[in-house]
Amino acid sequence: MKTVYVATRNKNQRFLNGQVSSKTVYVAMSGGVDSSVAAALLKKQGFNVVGVFMKPWQPKGIKCLWQKDREDAMRVAAVLNIPLLTWDFSKEYERTVTRYMIESYRKGITPNPDVMCNKEIKFGLFFKKATQAGASFIATGHYARTKNGKLYTAKDTNKDQTYFLWTLTQKELKKTLFPVGDYTKPEIRKLAKKFRLPTFDKKDSQGICFIGPLDMKSFLKTHIKSKTGKIFDLNGRKLGTHDGACYYTIGQRHGLNITLGEGPYYVIEKDIKKNKIYVGGEKDLQSRAARVIDIQWVNEKPTSNKIGIKIRYRTPVQMATLNKKGELRFSKFQRAITPGQSAVFYKSSQVLGGGIIA
Repeated sequence: MKTVYVATRNKNQRFLNGQVSSKTVYVAMSGGVDSSVAAALLKKQGFNVVGVFMKPWQPKGIKCLWQKDREDAMRVAAVLNIPLLTWDFSKEYERTVTRYMIESYRKGITPNPDVMCNKEIKFGLFFKKATQAGASFIATGHYARTKNGKLYTAKDTNKDQTYFLWTLTQKELKKTLFPVGDYTKPEIRKLAKKFRLPTFDKKDSQGICFIGPLDMKSFLKTHIKSKTGKIFDLNGRKLGTHDGACYYTIGQRHGLNITLGEGPYYVIEKDIKKNKIYVGGEKDLQSRAARVIDIQWVNEKPTSNKIGIKIRYRTPVQMATLNKKGELRFSKFQRAITPGQSAVFYKSSQVLGGGIIA
């Protein structure tokens, strides 16, 4: 659905096909500035806006953040004069996202909980419940854009979040709005202040999407029993010990109990069954080959096997070839290709799909 400007209106007001929309949109409001402005922009466009705060799962012993976030969302809703619902998804978060994260580390791979959170919660459970409640659309504060059923990167390339959205299908895209995708973060801050939203100067959230700041190793130790193992170099020489191979990730430098004074050392390989870690230098992290499983395409599968790929958030798109077996061959060496992370496929600014690095 094309978005156009109406010259006779405020320059920040947008309309759908020149008409003010009266359709209902359920906005996922996290209490942050981005989702707050998303709700404000949609109301200004004439949508019937309903805010929804999703209560997440909170691990024991971790400072509770969601209550403060919910209060912020309520304050924004009051300013915008819109209803705010609270949907308790804590059990679903724990079952579909937290367990996935823990079990991935137990298997020796490094998961991406933000991708799973989007797939299972925001564009899974929230999407389903909102549409069943009568919503014509859902909206979030993600920095992304859509057009004609296709997913594109955001205007603000530094804040672009499409790396975490590759699991979206046509079903979700046709009923999803990303109001902040056409703005930069500074512009969103200015709009928040103009709309007199109390979150205009709130700091961006850090850490895992549904938990916040978290010492991952300490958290994992409460779920995966520590087990002392040995650290070797790539020639088989013992260099030190560790307290559990599953706690470490490829490319990790800190937290290694190596006292030889050489290095620096990085985790290159892990043997989970034998509880061994192999370390090496920066050059040993470089590779041009990888394999991707569970591949999913946002639209149709591209005809060319040459494709742009991101193997982690906030890294440039790299060119590679992808064959029918999911085997990747990069045109340039890549650092620390990590099993369990997402490989997201791009064609210029369009998101084609993605998969999991095996």
